[in-house]
Amino acid sequence: MVLTNHVRASKVRAAVSGGTEFSRRQFVMGTGSLLALGAMGLPSYAGQLLGLSGNVPVLDGNRFDLHIAYQKVNFTGTARVATCVNGGLPGPTLRWKEGERVTVRVTNHLDEDTSIHWHGIILPSAMDGVPGMSFAGIKPGETFEYSFDVVQSGTYWYHSHSNFQEQTGLAGAIIIDPKTPAPGISYDREMLVMLSDWSDRVPAQIYAKLKKMGDYYNYRERTLGDTWRDLRTRGVAAAWRERAMWNRMRMSDRDIADVNGSTYTYLMNGITPAQGWLGLFKPGEKLLLRFINASGMSIFDVRIPGLKMTVVAADGQYVQPVTVDEFRIATAEVYDVLVEPEGDQAYCIFAQSNDRTGFALGQLTPSSDKRAPVPAMDPAPILNHEDMGMGTMNHGHENKVHQHHDAVSHDSSNHDHSVHGDSDHTGHGADQTVVAGDHSIHHMGATVMPGMDHRHMGIMDHSSHDMDVMDTPAMDHTRHGITAPLAKAGFGSNLAEPGGHLAEPVLHHASSEFGPQVDNRATATPSGLGDPGIGLREHARHFGRKVLTYADLRGLYPTYDKREPGREIELHLTGNMHRYMWSINGQNFMEAAPLVLNYGERVRIVLINDTMMTHPIHLHGMWSELETGDPDHLPRKHTVIVQPGSRISYLVTADAKGRWAYHCHLIYHMPGMMREVRVV
Repeated sequence: MVLTNHVRASKVRAAVSGGTEFSRRQFVMGTGSLLALGAMGLPSYAGQLLGLSGNVPVLDGNRFDLHIAYQKVNFTGTARVATCVNGGLPGPTLRWKEGERVTVRVTNHLDEDTSIHWHGIILPSAMDGVPGMSFAGIKPGETFEYSFDVVQSGTYWYHSHSNFQEQTGLAGAIIIDPKTPAPGISYDREMLVMLSDWSDRVPAQIYAKLKKMGDYYNYRERTLGDTWRDLRTRGVAAAWRERAMWNRMRMSDRDIADVNGSTYTYLMNGITPAQGWLGLFKPGEKLLLRFINASGMSIFDVRIPGLKMTVVAADGQYVQPVTVDEFRIATAEVYDVLVEPEGDQAYCIFAQSNDRTGFALGQLTPSSDKRAPVPAMDPAPILNHEDMGMGTMNHGHENKVHQHHDAVSHDSSNHDHSVHGDSDHTGHGADQTVVAGDHSIHHMGATVMPGMDHRHMGIMDHSSHDMDVMDTPAMDHTRHGITAPLAKAGFGSNLAEPGGHLAEPVLHHASSEFGPQVDNRATATPSGLGDPGIGLREHARHFGRKVLTYADLRGLYPTYDKREPGREIELHLTGNMHRYMWSINGQNFMEAAPLVLNYGERVRIVLINDTMMTHPIHLHGMWSELETGDPDHLPRKHTVIVQPGSRISYLVTADAKGRWAYHCHLIYHMPGMMREVRVV
């Protein structure tokens, strides 16, 4: 295979000072030679700018050669350096076949270590491609050979797990043809729709700005006009109380995305909105669109005005077809949808960022000279109290927090809070032993936040609780007045008890969640299953759009492992937005001990989002089976959205020995919001 328009490492070394050996900390923090490139200006590279044709090459077979190299690109009118695979952004699509063994030789032409992680692919740990866990990474000038059996089918993708190379273009799609086609799913033509975000700024510089000022890229802060509107519509007292609360928390109700359209150009198959990607079809054809969100930090809301979309697969796994007008796709998620264009009409594929600061754009069209109109972006969303885990709010003039009148009692004797304390598995020398606290009283319906006067909100401070990780036997939720299957599926907050009060599982906050690294601890977290997300909740009523939710997903095939989980692990997604510190249970990756699973066990993982940001959480090496209310058809996913102030639960069968990464897939959250999972 011939590599074109790549830059040899020797040319880059002339522009970059310093060594190329990267420690585990440097890998996580994303430092490296690209920061030096940005600081010193664009080097004088040989070769032409990357052509923006939008035609992503496809490589099929079972042996592949991939070359990772620097490449000049120009998306904004200014030439910059990308990290490309075989000279393309995105990289070539790899087409495999279920049941075959594939071998991929990856050669590093960079001046720093690199890697490729096969996102969502079930394979041996040594082939997973995470430096510091599964292998040492690929040194400059070296070639690493990945080889593994393909045991699945569907749409997936690959990307770097070194530094911030994923953000600079090192990503591509994977399509795996099944041994046996899924029943009832047929189409005439398939198209890849790969979404990404590009910034002319070096990723390490973006990260440095966020560390200094978490809302650096937020240009939609409140104005005096907003204050006057609140005073008129809500009254002086209610408006003053709410503003005072936000000010005490040093948070913004407009902080939807950390990095946005002020620096990002949103791409579809490597094409800018100004140019627009074209997907050509013949009239009468039924199309399969394979959507992949390969962005670093962006969550997209996708619709095709005038066309219904039938979702037939989520994260590569078939689901029972569900027809929608719109769906949210978080970073690293994948959806396959069927569409049937009518006649010779053109249709616009519109993928707007969830904060409404920009969009990626494409056209489904029978002719290159036909275009559909581009719709206006929806209004920018505004966070509310529920998104902070503060329970149901009365948005009238008094704006009071609705408390649960009868707090659900919690009998701590029914729970085993022990965690693996074997020092052989700690990894970082941390003690995993948990001291069970007294959880007999939990007040729900508000949020514990440093700096707030809790007396005015009736909030209990759980700082006396000493629980580093909640790890319990399978919980019997029936005592909460909810039927067990629905409670296990996370539907607790959507169901009423006989007395008419909402029932909700009790939250437990680890001792590590109390301190300057955590600025918000939710105490009322509804299920995120039926929530389409911030900015989409009113679309059915206002626009008549059916928006996909996780509650709509049912696996096409029966659940493989129908055992009840032997234990439950509760993990809190935490952070301090002002200081831009992200963590799990208040501990960042470098501080936290590995999460140890026993080979073959079935566990329930409950993720609770204590922050105001949406987090797409990715578990390597094993499936996350969402508890959507139908235990016989649990949908399998590799990446799961956890909405702000909400909870989600899924089952995991620990069927893959080794060391696995478990993290938020927002690339600037990953340095902190990450854990190692060890299956022993």
